[in-house]
Amino acid sequence: MTLNTLGLDTGKTKELAKDLNDLLANFQTYYQNLRGIHWNIRGKNFFDLHVKFEELYTDANMKVDALAERILTLGETPLHTFEAYIKSAKVPVGKNISQDVEAVQLIVDSLSELLKIERQILDKAGDANDEGTSAMMSDLITEQEKTVWMMNAWLGKSI
Repeated sequence: MTLNTLGLDTGKTKELAKDLNDLLANFQTYYQNLRGIHWNIRGKNFFDLHVKFEELYTDANMKVDALAERILTLGETPLHTFEAYIKSAKVPVGKNISQDVEAVQLIVDSLSELLKIERQILDKAGDANDEGTSAMMSDLITEQEKTVWMMNAWLGKSI
């Protein structure tokens, strides 16, 4: 086993960086979905949702940056083209969504996909003794679970 300057197995960090790049691609799709629903929302809930969606996309943008920097920290290159994002993304793409329920459901569906990916990375990071990636995934999961709960509450659904 070869260790990098972080004291982590180079093979395992390469694999983690690949998984983080997949997460990055999915986060970029989620971010763009949020921008789209922010711009296009209509109806009686416009004022509340317009502000909420801006809050969410601002937060997602910061998380995209943190993910890219983690990939760099592990010694790899973050994906940075829409072509690469499209190839890797599993998050549903929202197009021309202007209705409140459909927009909020897109957020729930997107976060559900992100959570699956993050849990897989969390498991692998634990196996690699990569506390930095583990902590990042734990924080993302905690925040996103709360957002899913809140969005489902808005939809009148339970978890």
